[in-house]
Amino acid sequence: MFNIGIDWNPKQAKLKSIILKPDYFEEAIALSLELHSIVHEKEMSSSETITFADEVFHNISHECFCNITYDKIRTFAYNVWHITRIEDICANILIADDIQVINTNNWLDRLNCTITDTGNALLTKEIADFSQRIDQKQLFEYRVAVGEKTRKVLKSLQPKDMKTKMNNLRLKRILDEKAVSKEKEAVWLIDFWGKKSIAGLIQMPILRHQVVHLNDCLKIKKKCKII
Repeated sequence: MFNIGIDWNPKQAKLKSIILKPDYFEEAIALSLELHSIVHEKEMSSSETITFADEVFHNISHECFCNITYDKIRTFAYNVWHITRIEDICANILIADDIQVINTNNWLDRLNCTITDTGNALLTKEIADFSQRIDQKQLFEYRVAVGEKTRKVLKSLQPKDMKTKMNNLRLKRILDEKAVSKEKEAVWLIDFWGKKSIAGLIQMPILRHQVVHLNDCLKIKKKCKII
């Protein structure tokens, strides 16, 4: 059983202490990849170890996946979409200045999804409708694809990149590509990410943010009595 206090927090603290130190760059990337593997299913990183994501995602029924009554505000489906879209945006637009995974391989059609943004501005009824509509299997496959691409991005970084601040053109791309809604409940993300360096984005949201929402998923899973 994954224990945040033992399996995550000490490693996250270690990463924070070394990620901006050039002499520790290789160790920081290795630790980032290790933490990243924890928030994804083991198939994503070809790991032999059961991950936190494996525990959370195992044996999820469609009712538990999409039913809003287990949380009253967010669904399991919403949480998975939200963290995966944010990882896709931050890794591929802000860090790599590359194409988002969502815009490749016909993902939107495969997901049966009508939105392209993070979902921050969705109302409860909209979250419920979104969760009923999205293809559960394809969402988990999209998540694997995003994770694989993120690992390539992390492995391509150089020590000098870690302190690099966000480029305004890349921030603009987020809105142009409708990756973040312009509604006030969502557009604050642009300012939040815009104040970060690449090292900062790796720590939050690419790593720590995912643990928060996976923990929310675990609570939903317990409420629908799968655990």
